[in-house]
Amino acid sequence: MTETLRPDRLELGEGIRWTGDGIVLVDILAGRLLAAPDEPTAPLRQLATLPFPLGAVAPVAGRPGSWIAAAETGICLLAPEGSTTWLDRPEADAPLPMRMNDASADPAGRFWAGSMAYSAEEGAGSLYRVDHDGTVTRVLDGITVPNGPAFTPDGGTLYLADSARGVVRRHEVDLATGELGAAHTFVTVPDGSPDGMTVDMEGGVWIAVWGTGTVRRYLPDGRLEHTLRLPARQPAGVCLQGDVLHITSARVGLTDPGPEDGALFTARVDVPGPPMAAYRLAGEAV
Repeated sequence: MTETLRPDRLELGEGIRWTGDGIVLVDILAGRLLAAPDEPTAPLRQLATLPFPLGAVAPVAGRPGSWIAAAETGICLLAPEGSTTWLDRPEADAPLPMRMNDASADPAGRFWAGSMAYSAEEGAGSLYRVDHDGTVTRVLDGITVPNGPAFTPDGGTLYLADSARGVVRRHEVDLATGELGAAHTFVTVPDGSPDGMTVDMEGGVWIAVWGTGTVRRYLPDGRLEHTLRLPARQPAGVCLQGDVLHITSARVGLTDPGPEDGALFTARVDVPGPPMAAYRLAGEAV
């Protein structure tokens, strides 16, 4: 059973993460970074507003209140007062207008972020890895709409959705170097678009399936184990705060949004999940 108690309705609510200290999320196209207060009926609190799209963030270890962000055409550090320091803008000179989309830190403290064309041009997107020294490297290309990435708690496996193609792929990750192994199809979703994902402590993969009003839990072997149904057509992001699953949704693109489209939902689940890892810059105290 899911419930929504907060008054907020977001245009494109995604990138929801439990940091261990609280819940953060973004309204992508509005460039808003938001926090969800512990009181479940309280409105979301705005942490920052950027003048460009904001795909997702992770906390920066050793820098309280600072974030690494997938934003606009690249990766930046976001200071507590809202100023930005760019690490790289790899999509700034792309032949098509591009923006960053979903992103996450892995348990080893690296940051991973996907890019896509505003037009969702086939194969125009990429996946980037940000190493501890701030270097930004393109590690995958030919993606249309990347979502995730999501990591197993040990950091050894990455799941990445290509939403437009209805597929989630799995890669092994070299923990020492961050190098990816070959892609293997994890699940194919025939009736919607796999969007945001999270992995619980048993390796179950929770996937928000855009366009279907469902969030689904898949076992590590790819079998569908459980389906949650929402009163919102476009679930977009998921995270686990212990045994509470938080789900974002979106109103964007709907000509007749319902009263709960764009809401933030919660549901109690059986298997808990870990907090999102922090990005670790070389030389920073943790």
